[in-house]
Parts: sequence; C-alpha cells; structure tokens
Amino acid sequence: MRAEIARFLDAETRSLPGEVRIQVGEFRADNQLAPCVQFETFLPGGVRPWGRISVGIRCLAPSPWSAYVPAEIKVMGLYLVTTAPLAAGQILGPADIRRESGELTAQAADVLTDPSQAVGHAAKVALAGGRPLAASHLRLSPAVVQGQPVKVISRGPGFQVANDGTALSSAADGQGAQVRLATGQVVRGTARNGGIVEITLP
Repeated sequence: MRAEIARFLDAETRSLPGEVRIQVGEFRADNQLAPCVQFETFLPGGVRPWGRISVGIRCLAPSPWSAYVPAEIKVMGLYLVTTAPLAAGQILGPADIRRESGELTAQAADVLTDPSQAVGHAAKVALAGGRPLAASHLRLSPAVVQGQPVKVISRGPGFQVANDGTALSSAADGQGAQVRLATGQVVRGTARNGGIVEITLP
C-alpha cells in the first residue's frame, strides 16, 4: 500500500515545478484494519500534494474501510527573491528580483518561480530586500477566476486533449489552479491567460 501511495503521489506531483521528493509514512502500529486485496488511494477534499499531508486509503474488498497515512512532499527548485527593498506601489523591473534555489514547499504556497510572473507588476506592500516574493505581494490580474468556465488542456508525449471545466480557485498566469471537470473529477494544473488551465501528463 505504501508503494501504491508513492506511485499515486508521483503522478499527482508531475506538474509541479522543480525536483519532487516524496516520503510516505507508516500505518499506525496499533491499527485494527482487516486485510485488504483491492483498494484505492485518494487525497482528502481540498488537500494539494504539497508539504506534510495525509493520504487516504479506501479498501474496496473484502471488507470496506478507510484510513489515512502521513506523507511529506518536498519540492526543490528556483524561486524569486527581492534584490533590494521595494516600496508599496513600485513597479518591479528585472533588476528588482533574482532567482534562488531552495525548498519551494518551505515557502509561501503562492511563491513565484518565474520572473515573467513579477516583472511589470506593482508591489501591494513594502518589501525588504532578500525576501521571497509571493503572488500575494503583487497586484496580479487573475488568468482564471473562481467559478469561471475554463478550458483544460492536457498534454503528453504525442497527444493533447481539451476538456471543459469550472475553476475552483482564482490564479494568476503561471500559478496552480484547481478545476472541476464536467465528469465531476477535480484536477490541478497551471493557469494561463485566456481562461486556460494546462496539465502536463507523463
């Protein structure tokens, strides 16, 4: 089951930026769960595969039960930091930011990773130099808005599939966004301007 959880999380995190490291914990030693031959893994509603989380296991046969296993997802990659203090209302230029390497999951959930996400936008608040830059620090125009119909484009080696869905969260261009497809399935991808959410498949 732990190997299956690792495979499940690997698939869930393939669209994340940077190098992903997954560690799956153990079932409680005193658990009274019956043996299971058919099961499925799932993330509890609203949980994203990021940082310390709990992953659900649902036994389908022979006896139904559900349990949760702790897991930790670390993402190592590049993120933006300010090169010098910024004043509230200041428009950011290329010289105002630089990229640093580190653990993205130790930063704010909306930390920015690409200069194009920041250059040309105004700072909402005054920021100190050397501070990680998050979307919440800037006045960003949303690429998708919660409740908006969006086009979900899934791409993989040699194929591309488009589906319709509804955005469950607002996100600026390049940020992660959750979408409910017409089938009811909830997926996560990258928001793009024009009401598009991209998903990269293996």
